[in-house]
Amino acid sequence: MSQWITLLQKELLEMWRNFKWIWVPITFILLGVSEPLTSFYLPQIIDSLGGLPEGTIIEIPVPTAVEVLIQGLSQYTSIGVLIITLTSMGLIAAERKSGVAAMILVKPVSFISFVTAKWAGGLLLVWVSFFFGYLSTWYYTGLLFAWIPIGDFLQSFFFYALWLTLVLTVTIFFSAAVLTPGMAGFISLAVVFIFSIGSSMFSQWLEWSPAHLTGYANVMLLEKGIPEHTLPASIIAVACIVFLLSLSVFIFRKKELAS
Repeated sequence: MSQWITLLQKELLEMWRNFKWIWVPITFILLGVSEPLTSFYLPQIIDSLGGLPEGTIIEIPVPTAVEVLIQGLSQYTSIGVLIITLTSMGLIAAERKSGVAAMILVKPVSFISFVTAKWAGGLLLVWVSFFFGYLSTWYYTGLLFAWIPIGDFLQSFFFYALWLTLVLTVTIFFSAAVLTPGMAGFISLAVVFIFSIGSSMFSQWLEWSPAHLTGYANVMLLEKGIPEHTLPASIIAVACIVFLLSLSVFIFRKKELAS
């Protein structure tokens, strides 16, 4: 256990040296505050850009607090996924390519500890960044529109974070399987995109898909209750995370021993 903690500390320190602990949370916070501020000041923004042609009357409906919060969350399913992939695609692949992984594994370090410590470090970065980003969305939505109950905020946060954890695990898997970080990131984004699109297209048959967790989190905010298929989707998401993490260790061990 002490070996694993040492590897985790090394990973967190490396992220600090690469400024990930600075720019990733800041980026998530900027994403978080952009939606409530834009929604509230939209009329002023239009006026500052020259307004509308004379005689044109367009009534912009004022969004509800829940709608603003949901729109803010949607930022993390697109830009947030991209940021997570970019920050984690080289966690294993880059160290394999540079030879750092081989130097570490020469010592009595298990492959399981090596891979899971990197996954845990990436997970901590993702959860902390997403929490502060989503918290900023909730806070500014409360200030400018209306306060959403903290319980609803925490519920939606958990299920969104579970989906982002699966995205991180997919990226870790391809980072272990592919030598080039860029290729690992590209394949990860493609897989997540195809999986999300497929789940949306065949939602009638794939209601248990983990890709629907973001939608179920939105429904929680709208209807103040947990949708029927949220629990099966969450269980399958956890199972996929465990499976992909185990497969990452297996493939990484085979590749390292072969090389």
